[in-house]
Amino acid sequence: MLHMRNLVPLEHTEHRSVFLRDVTGVTVAGTESGAPRKQRADSRRNETALLEAAAAAFVVSGVNAPVRDIAARAGVGVGTIYRHFPTRADLIVAVYRHQVEACAEAGPVLLAESATPHAALASWIHLFVDFLVTKHGLAEAMRSDDAAFQTLHAYFLDRLVPVCAELLDAASTAGEIIPGMDALVLMHGIGNLCIGADSPAYDARLMVGLVIEGLRLR
Repeated sequence: MLHMRNLVPLEHTEHRSVFLRDVTGVTVAGTESGAPRKQRADSRRNETALLEAAAAAFVVSGVNAPVRDIAARAGVGVGTIYRHFPTRADLIVAVYRHQVEACAEAGPVLLAESATPHAALASWIHLFVDFLVTKHGLAEAMRSDDAAFQTLHAYFLDRLVPVCAELLDAASTAGEIIPGMDALVLMHGIGNLCIGADSPAYDARLMVGLVIEGLRLR
C-alpha cells in the first residue's frame, strides 16, 4: 500500500513537478495541470502578438517585409518567429487567417451592438475594406506554387460570405436596404473597388461608401 509519507518529489522545478516517486521505486503521476494550461495560453498570446506585428509590417512593406522588422515590432528575437512560423509562407498564411477570423467574428458583434442593422453592415464593410487594402503583395504570393496558399481563397469565402449574408439579411428584414442583395456579389464588387487603393489619386473608401449608401431603401 502506498502512503503519502513515502512519496518524495522526483524533481523540483520552478513549474513544480507533477510526478512523485515512491521510495520503493514506483513512480506515480500527479494531477496538476495548471502550469501546462498557462504555458499554452502564454504561447497563444505570443503567437497573436507576432501575427499582429507581422500584419502591421505587411501594411508598410508588403508581405516580403524583413523578418527582423517584424521581430522588432513584436519585441522578440528573429528565432522566436521562426520557431512559430518556419517559412515565410507559414507566416503569411497565419496572418491572413488571423485577420479573416477577426473580420468574421466582428460581424455578429457589430450586429448586436450597432444602433441599426444597416449601421452594422456599414461598419463591417469598412473592416472588410481595411482587410483588403492592407494586403500588399498577397495577391502575387497567392499566385505562387507554394501549397500553403492553395486553400486560402476558399477559406476566405467560407468564413466571410456567410457573415456578410447575415448582415444583409438583417438590414433587409429591417427594411433598411434593397432586398435580394447577394453577399458574394457585393463582396466581389467591393474587392474590385479596392483595386488600385495604393494610388493617391484614388479613394477606395469613398467609392465603397457610395455603395453602402446606395444599398439604402429610399
